Amino acid sequence: QVQLVESGGGLVQPGGSLRLSCAASGSIFSAFSGYTMAWYRQAPGKQRELVAKITSARNTNYADSVKGRFGISRDNAKNTVYLQMNSLKPEDTAVYYCNTAPLVLGSWGQGTQVTVSS
Repeated sequence: QVQLVESGGGLVQPGGSLRLSCAASGSIFSAFSGYTMAWYRQAPGKQRELVAKITSARNTNYADSVKGRFGISRDNAKNTVYLQMNSLKPEDTAVYYCNTAPLVLGSWGQGTQVTVSS
């Protein structure tokens, strides 16, 4: 059974920082290091969008809206992917999810809520 568990969200003031974590488990992730992993987010009333991704070779790619502010990384020994979010803006408010890129699992974790507000 595949499981993705996101954590680290919370309420933060504009300009603040958060670090999200995503722990992946399940037989499919026995080769976790070979998967491109990504963070997605979904704001109220909007479609889910890809925020950042990291390949097996640790090449990274970011949405224009977060470039220069967010950093994605991975720890293959722990089957975990991280998202460091700096200089947060109210428009970053969303539920954040991790998953593969492209999507191959057919399921999502519960996500972690990030709220940026003064």
